[in-house]
Amino acid sequence: MSTGPVRYLVVPTVDAARGARSARFGEKTLLWVPAEQRLGRASRTAPGLLLVTQVGGSFQAEYPDVTPLLDHGRYLVISSADRPRRRSNHCWRIEHLKPGTTVVDVPRLTPARTDATVADLVSQVDLPSYQTDLTWLAGLPTRHSLSATFTQAMDYADHKLVALGYQTARTQITVGAGHSANLIADRAGTGTNRELVIITAHLDSINLAGGPAANAPGADDNGSGSAGVLELARLLATRSWQHDTRLILFGGEEEGLFGSKQYVAALPPADRARVRAVLNMDMIGTKNTATPTVLLEGAPVSQAQLTTLATAAATYTGLTVETSLNPFASDHVPFIDAGIPAVLTIEGGDSANHHIHSANDTLNFIDWSLTADILRMNTAALAGWLEPVVRSRPRPAGSVVASAPGRIDVFAVGMDSALHHQAFDGTWKDVESLGGVVLS
Repeated sequence: MSTGPVRYLVVPTVDAARGARSARFGEKTLLWVPAEQRLGRASRTAPGLLLVTQVGGSFQAEYPDVTPLLDHGRYLVISSADRPRRRSNHCWRIEHLKPGTTVVDVPRLTPARTDATVADLVSQVDLPSYQTDLTWLAGLPTRHSLSATFTQAMDYADHKLVALGYQTARTQITVGAGHSANLIADRAGTGTNRELVIITAHLDSINLAGGPAANAPGADDNGSGSAGVLELARLLATRSWQHDTRLILFGGEEEGLFGSKQYVAALPPADRARVRAVLNMDMIGTKNTATPTVLLEGAPVSQAQLTTLATAAATYTGLTVETSLNPFASDHVPFIDAGIPAVLTIEGGDSANHHIHSANDTLNFIDWSLTADILRMNTAALAGWLEPVVRSRPRPAGSVVASAPGRIDVFAVGMDSALHHQAFDGTWKDVESLGGVVLS
């Protein structure tokens, strides 16, 4: 095959020639030979190939006549001959494709040993509760950042979080010439040297063709992520944690990450230094691939967090996981730009989702089982970062103690390896049998 100034070939990754100019996209590798052997000043790039990173199918919708040389969901490769005049907007970005890079990886997933505490929390992901929240959010005519119904959506989330015991606050943000807000909810941990775990999603929706007043239910983008924040808030409120939890619903994301950019810019240095992880959810509701797939998108600064999430997926879900260190166009990016470890969790193959940013982004296209699995993965990872507080059971001071005047308590381990407790207050009587775990 050939096009423009380069010859290229797409092969399975395992067949990629060692040392060839190549870029990996999951299970496929793109190989190419520049038409000119001398690359000159652009020696670190392939002058004939461009990488497009897009939200949904935004680039393809805007340039339907451009045929990608390779289409891998969020990422496309096109010929430089098809380069549009613009290099980026809020929904897509174009850059040179660098040889020897892995744009999308498919990590080898090894399940970890199941942790009983984490497994119990994961099992309590409540799909009906999540569906109630998402249905309410998507039932608003729009959640455009400058609309009155965006404020209604923020009120709804605020009331839910307060009822769960979080301390909430709203910070005003500018969105172009207008004003919107971020909603921030905090819950303190109980540890002594507390770090901070941040969970985010953007609450706003948009209809690009129709304008600010047009119908924009935003069920997947990003009612799915916002309802996910509320469900994770509910789960985390049922436990005590060593570290601090912060939940943020951003405004102004669809216009250019206004809410997250302004939040990160105002984040005090002390808080920046103690952020353990930022988990961002954006479009976690539509199944675009044959198998349920999640893309984890971060950067080198968040490699450890990517690994934790991938391991959680392997241990507690049946998700196929892809990873990328090519962050773009969601609220994890400002954190990464500031050197803070952040990861986006997003449905796999999102370029096949042509409903977002329109009146068609409705509940009809939500795959509830995919969403539930992504929430389970996120729950398990959060439990590891926040670290549950383990409540120790009462322990007797010795095998024989007096718990009250005229009473003797005797503790003994039986043949069944359980701890038995008997009391003598004139007559022996069996008070209780503490089965299961021997206390020492």
